[in-house]
Amino acid sequence: MDQQQQHFQQQPTDQTRMQEAPAVITGKDLNYINDMMAWNLTASKKAHAFAQSCQDQEIKQAIDQAGQMHQRHYEQFLQLLQSQNQPPTYQ
Repeated sequence: MDQQQQHFQQQPTDQTRMQEAPAVITGKDLNYINDMMAWNLTASKKAHAFAQSCQDQEIKQAIDQAGQMHQRHYEQFLQLLQSQNQPPTYQ
């Protein structure tokens, strides 16, 4: 394979570049989302537990806010999965 052919294979053109993500979730995507959900749920639970044992109110509030952020992220992933599970609508 000459250098020119290698260059064309390595550099995507504007025609081959995807402008928008496909409207499907692959098995690999589901595995990644599952991992992200588990990480966020674990972080939320740990933050809640740490905040309960914290004496300093300012630190407790910061930990609570971090836990709430992870809970929101978990819920966003859950909503994404639920929306993908809906039957298509036809107009």
